[in-house]
Amino acid sequence: MDSLLKQFDISDDRIRRIVAETIEGADDGELYLESSQSESLVFDNGRLKTANFNTDQGFGLRAVAGEATGYAHSSELSEAALLRASGAVSAVKGGYSGTLAAAPARTNRHLYGEENPIASPSFEEKAKLLQEIDAFLRNKDPRVRQVTASLASSWQHVEILRADGQAVRDVRPLVRMNVSVVVGDGDRQETGSYGMGGRKGFGEFVAEDSWKFAADEALRQALVNLQAIPAPAGTFDIVLSSGWPGVMLHEAVGHGLEGDFNRKKTSAFAGLMGQQVASKGVTVVDDGTISERRGSLTVDDEGTPTNRTVLIDDGRLVGYMQDRQNARLMGMAATGNGRRESYAHQPMPRMTNTYMTAGDMDPAEIIASVQNGIYAVSFGGGQVDITSGKFVFGCTEAYMIENGKVTQPIKGAMLIGNGPDAMHRVTMVGNDMKLDTGIGMCGKAGQGVPVGVGQPHLRMNQMTVGGTRA
Repeated sequence: MDSLLKQFDISDDRIRRIVAETIEGADDGELYLESSQSESLVFDNGRLKTANFNTDQGFGLRAVAGEATGYAHSSELSEAALLRASGAVSAVKGGYSGTLAAAPARTNRHLYGEENPIASPSFEEKAKLLQEIDAFLRNKDPRVRQVTASLASSWQHVEILRADGQAVRDVRPLVRMNVSVVVGDGDRQETGSYGMGGRKGFGEFVAEDSWKFAADEALRQALVNLQAIPAPAGTFDIVLSSGWPGVMLHEAVGHGLEGDFNRKKTSAFAGLMGQQVASKGVTVVDDGTISERRGSLTVDDEGTPTNRTVLIDDGRLVGYMQDRQNARLMGMAATGNGRRESYAHQPMPRMTNTYMTAGDMDPAEIIASVQNGIYAVSFGGGQVDITSGKFVFGCTEAYMIENGKVTQPIKGAMLIGNGPDAMHRVTMVGNDMKLDTGIGMCGKAGQGVPVGVGQPHLRMNQMTVGGTRA
């Protein structure tokens, strides 16, 4: 595979000189090159509704001096564009005379293959598969009123060139399949969904047993919700299921442990390093090194190898997720969490795969311990305020727990709380830690990046639940 530097109309040596001159006198910086392809197909209401294919390439040039950053980007890989970017970026130094930060460590590790997943299956085969999913679900139950099935894939080739001439390259495949079902009974309609994906080809996801499992799960959730009664409002002991419910941990705690929010003291966790911020037994990590996971990266978007970073250890705050700039300003080590959406965006501290590690409790014991509570199996959307830590999450599948047994499904349950406070309410941690199925997407400052979440079953005491009945 040719270097992206070859796409310029000038020599590699000339590019390296421009980059070195741009960053000279600054603390840090790099030339970030990207070439990407993406494809998506959506089959909705009995027809192929949308089909998109996009290609893009470009560069981002950055110089970092103290807390200031100069950044310019262009989709034109030419000397003229690079010189224009250099002129804009160089202005940030403003007489600042720094010593260029040490280069990231090198790695020969590869967490995923380089094959482009867009090529296989073919477009025709993908469209046919989505049609089969639609027919399968409609034939399965007469209450199915609408089916939406989608396939999305991307292939991203990035190269990062530093002022000292060090170059890092990474090729990143990504796929996702999603199935959503609407079922109805009279005037009432409810939905269910299931998705899966990762940094690999479509192979295992388009296998018949795999897509049928996804379709069955989406239908099962929809039919459960069709029988659900309105959720109660009040204060309840809550049991969270393993896997995808870790999205609450991601939002309510994860963002608050990103380096920039703590350096600027806008996080609810700012200034609490070394202190007890969660119950004993709660350990939270961010791990970008898990093979073929959606949130994993061989290197981050600054060229730093990703790590398994312990954030909370047995309830005590021990680490933050750091990019190079915030790590340097805070006197800490970069953790491989410098991420950006594309060449048109600056890197910032972002999560990769963030999860709570397993405890020693059997999930059945956790449920049996609750006399009157709620069992939250899956979450939809949520909102979090980073500074206060306050959050609201909607449950897409939930049940009442009565006398230690899971009983009636409920709809409209909203889990309300405060991230740091909620972590102190964890009283039981299950032994069944599970990562999500590969569907996470995280937004921050207008940038979206793929992520993973996970957790074991948890019991949280006396949480506020918003519902539609008293």
